[in-house]
Amino acid sequence: MPFGWYAVACSDDLAPGDVRPLYYFDEHLVLFRTEDGQAHVTAAFCPHLGAHLGYGGRVDGNAIVCPFHGWRFDGNGVCVGVPYARAIPRRAAKGPCLYSYPVDERSRMIWAWHHPRRVPPLFELDEVPEMTDPEWSEPKRFEWEVNTPIQESGENAVDVAHFVTVHGASEMPEGRITLAGHRRETDVTALVPAIGEHGDIDLTRLERMHLVTWSSGPGMSAQTFELGAKTLMLATVTPITATRMKLCFNFTKRVDTPARFLPLVDGLIAEIVRQVEQDIPIWEHKVFRETPILCDGDGPIAKYRRWFSQFYDNASFPDPVASPAGEQPALGRIRWLFGARKLRIPPRWFSAAVHARSTMATALGAARGKFRQAIAVLIEISGMKPPFGWLLRPHPVEESRRSRGVNDR
Repeated sequence: MPFGWYAVACSDDLAPGDVRPLYYFDEHLVLFRTEDGQAHVTAAFCPHLGAHLGYGGRVDGNAIVCPFHGWRFDGNGVCVGVPYARAIPRRAAKGPCLYSYPVDERSRMIWAWHHPRRVPPLFELDEVPEMTDPEWSEPKRFEWEVNTPIQESGENAVDVAHFVTVHGASEMPEGRITLAGHRRETDVTALVPAIGEHGDIDLTRLERMHLVTWSSGPGMSAQTFELGAKTLMLATVTPITATRMKLCFNFTKRVDTPARFLPLVDGLIAEIVRQVEQDIPIWEHKVFRETPILCDGDGPIAKYRRWFSQFYDNASFPDPVASPAGEQPALGRIRWLFGARKLRIPPRWFSAAVHARSTMATALGAARGKFRQAIAVLIEISGMKPPFGWLLRPHPVEESRRSRGVNDR
């Protein structure tokens, strides 16, 4: 699950005193706005006896109050009061006992910084000034929850070939991608279905449209396009789990847009929404190919993947050797060896070595079994005792299983 800034709510939907349960980043969270107007996101479960603060919790001043026993926590996750105790317990008095996510409220959205190792923000989120400009309209919002990793939605924008096969474009768009740190800009010129005077989509005619998309990290992108009037879309994508995401599109247009262009703008928005809903069935039933076979017409997919890879924190993933039984190590793990020397081995090399070792052990075991059978046949035929008794000893693993009384049957 990549780290970055992610939208968890619309600013207008959270008034002072409001408390909301959330589930993002594969964690239970609570979102609340204190009476000073500040939005906060913390871990959901009270450190006392585990009550979920998002169900029945309330804001009192600048603290959230647990619904179970009334313990109070400020926006930093610090316990600031226990109503029935003479003093705050020592463990709670040492500092925050609820993890508090860094929060940034801008572009009419509440953003939380997620990092698997709780590292503070590594970059600043960009502002989309049109979202708060009074000369732009109230956003029109569309939401989807999709069973796919968030990388798929961003990669979709640079996968130019699919616009023909999935969305019915008459030709592949021409795109240019610019990458700089955590920012990405994609400039695309495409033929799109024409939109009639009344906002209806005319699939028999095509028009050329210029789209510019820029991203700030993995969770936010904005797109401008113009067809009769200028329109902006703020897209947010937030991981619910590593394989499920929430996708939101917020459209806004200038309030002085001439009335004759409004059907064109609405028709264009409807076409973008239609195309997303064409993508969703594919996202939900595809697999992610880590090393796909690409051709020269696929567009800058490899370039996009190199840029996106910077948001995966490989050091945070569990060691495949130390993982509890039954748990699978996460992809992208870099195993550290030899102490201070810190020799780093890519995960696929380590996996290949483990597989080769397992294969070799299996082959040797099979060869040993056949050899023992051949010796047993010779013994039976000759009636002689072989001089090398060690050849007939069981495999160490088999011997260990026998000593522990393990029966494969």
